[in-house]
Amino acid sequence: MPIAIKMPALSPTMEQGNLTKWLVKVGDTVSSGDIMAEIETDKATMEFEAVDEGTILSIDVAEGTENVKVGTVIAQLGGEGEAAAPAVKATPEKPVESAAAAAAPAGVLASPMAQRMAAEKGVDITTIKGSGPGGRIVKADIEAAEPGSAPVSPAVTAPAPAPVVSAAAKSATAGDRVIASPLAKRLAAEMNIDLAAVKGSGPNGRIVRADVESATPGSAVSAAPAALIAPSAAPVAMADETRALLDDRIPHTVEKLSGMRKTIARRLTESMQQAPHIYLTVDIQLDKLLGLRSELNEVLEKEGVKLSVNDMLVKALGKALIAVPECNVTFAGKELIRYSRADVSVAVSIPGGLITPIVQDAGGRTLASIAAAMKDLGARAKEGKLQIGEYQGGTASLSNMGMMGIKQFTAVINPPQSTILAIGAGEKRPWVMPDGSLGVATAMTATGSFDHRAVDGADGARLMAAFRDYVEKPLALVA
Repeated sequence: MPIAIKMPALSPTMEQGNLTKWLVKVGDTVSSGDIMAEIETDKATMEFEAVDEGTILSIDVAEGTENVKVGTVIAQLGGEGEAAAPAVKATPEKPVESAAAAAAPAGVLASPMAQRMAAEKGVDITTIKGSGPGGRIVKADIEAAEPGSAPVSPAVTAPAPAPVVSAAAKSATAGDRVIASPLAKRLAAEMNIDLAAVKGSGPNGRIVRADVESATPGSAVSAAPAALIAPSAAPVAMADETRALLDDRIPHTVEKLSGMRKTIARRLTESMQQAPHIYLTVDIQLDKLLGLRSELNEVLEKEGVKLSVNDMLVKALGKALIAVPECNVTFAGKELIRYSRADVSVAVSIPGGLITPIVQDAGGRTLASIAAAMKDLGARAKEGKLQIGEYQGGTASLSNMGMMGIKQFTAVINPPQSTILAIGAGEKRPWVMPDGSLGVATAMTATGSFDHRAVDGADGARLMAAFRDYVEKPLALVA
């Protein structure tokens, strides 16, 4: 009996993935542990291993298919004596997103979300006038439509009384149609401007934002309450519709978001919305740390190890987190999780986004060990070959933009962590020396972002002080 091979969940939060590449074909024999495919999750490309042995009978989802839900059958594996399917499916069956998508009449331009909402509300989509680019029907248009407006025949239905709308909306939707961008229509309604009196400067006389902004407010024939403004004036709230707000005069392209970029957007938005950030900044002298680094690299050169300043800062943060455990925590609703080990997530820029490989036990490892780990993790991060446990987790993060010449910045907390350090560039600055004299020193600025639900300001200040002490007295990093 054939065994169904299903899209696996390669991380605890994975709901779907992209089937990047098949490494087997129909008729191939596989054994447990053989690599069958490469699957792209939101952060990395993972190898998918066979757990049974047998012959590939069919491949049901073609390589290159995106957004395959976890649990979807992607192939069939047969035992001894079972014949392979005569051909591989060239392309996966494209699911119908909703009844509305299947029933959308030809010639009706509407977003998938608008089609789904129309079906749920019982709205006849053919009666809706779109406010999106090119007259595309978007979510806001469906939200403003009357529910239950099933398709009707105009031959047997008496005309309904016309709704009261503002002059700006009326001029953009009825009679001699005024061509205007959705943003221009919305601004006209807010500023009480009659679009019929505005001369457009966009392509083919299209009215754009600048035309409305330069018009005289209050030039509408009549005004109506906000609740009666036509759908074209409704604010476009969904992220997938924001391109309707673009200035039409600016040439642009539309790029589909990768799974990684979607995850970054979602997680960091949640972080800023849910975690009240507190920011604490210190200036740190680097001369002693730079001197120690040079001496250590002379010794380690024979072993093929080269320490970076970042490696030493990772160690300093690890030791500071152990010294101030109040910052090595996670806020979990009614609980506070305290970690006894400092695993530091290090922000690494990769094509298409950002990933945070983890240096485990950063406070307890040697500098040479951290350097070797960062070299390996960084290389595999750029290749998309990190395993889940190598970038998910960690107890705090470090983001260093000093090598890019950034003097100072604040970083967004990497949930569910409560602490992240933002490191600026080392540079020559005037500095008050220990004896009180004024001199020149190499210094950097570090800013800590803390989740104020879990970390008090005083504890955050203690962590920043401890981090500064480890950097300015770096012998403690090799003790």
